[in-house]
Amino acid sequence: MTSTSPYFTAPGVLTRNMSRRLCGVTRGRGLDGGGSGSGDSAKQPGAGKGRAGLPAAAYPLQQQPAPQIQPGDSEPSNAARQKGERLQAGGNRNRARQKASPAGESDSKWEPSHWREHWENIREMRKSRDAPVDSMGAEQCFDKTAAPEVMRYQVLLSLMLSSQTRDHVTFAAMRKLRDHGLTMDNILKMEDKTLGELIYPVGFWRNKVKYIKQTTAILKEQYNGDIPSSISELQKLPGVGPKMGHLIMKIAWNNVSGISVDTHVHRIVNRLKWVKKETKNPEESRLALEEWMPRELWSETNWLLVGFGQQTCLPVNPRCAGCLNRDICPTAKNNLRKTNPGLPPSSQPCQQQQ
Repeated sequence: MTSTSPYFTAPGVLTRNMSRRLCGVTRGRGLDGGGSGSGDSAKQPGAGKGRAGLPAAAYPLQQQPAPQIQPGDSEPSNAARQKGERLQAGGNRNRARQKASPAGESDSKWEPSHWREHWENIREMRKSRDAPVDSMGAEQCFDKTAAPEVMRYQVLLSLMLSSQTRDHVTFAAMRKLRDHGLTMDNILKMEDKTLGELIYPVGFWRNKVKYIKQTTAILKEQYNGDIPSSISELQKLPGVGPKMGHLIMKIAWNNVSGISVDTHVHRIVNRLKWVKKETKNPEESRLALEEWMPRELWSETNWLLVGFGQQTCLPVNPRCAGCLNRDICPTAKNNLRKTNPGLPPSSQPCQQQQ
């Protein structure tokens, strides 16, 4: 009897529609109904039929499901996927470093080599306090018995006079002014010629006569006979720069607003390499020092280095042989080699700075 089943065209031969249905079922599972199938039975000798009694050729080899891609999406290439993995790994490393370091701090803070040894040796050399700045500096020029606002005014004037002037000349000029009554009212009443005679021979004395008169008038009118109590306001006065301003804040107001850097300090910090690169003027040196120097040392820096520069680290022919830093000073060996040729040459000459 001939089969009339709609699923077979001949005995043992599936119709095209039935074959497609079976392919759809077996694609998601193995031929044995499990999670994985084997397509080797079609290749082995004697494997002519499957479990259902159908020819093995009717069962397609099992295939893994293809990844589903949404319309409009494109599959990333290997290069793009690897790049994304590298970026993610780099981001993880950066976050780990930020977590390990306190917020706002860099991984490493620059400091000069041997600077603490330099500092302690200079302190040792300055302990006798017998440099000109110790007996005739700005802290010794004002009348300590006068009213507070008068004392502050005298501190301001002494530092205005000290620019480009040796301490003993400034001290003598301040003594003459005090003998004539150094108050704002007296300076405003004084003739320019008389004021010039009293402060001569300080450097640029004619300009300083003009600055003193202008500044005194401003203080009388705008500050009620006192001096400004902030560094920004002090620097607005005629003839007052950062070096004077920070020293006035320290002496007159007992407020350390910054490091006072004059030519002595500027010269020494460059010789000791206390700056990352050579600075061209005192203000550059001040900014470079304040980047790394502990703030508790700022108030001592000017007094310490000015006296050291007056006695040992001179502008010309510094006395390196008697300096406690001669073995660790970056520029001392070259200077000592002039008198001792056996010393190895230094890479940097000892600069002759004024």
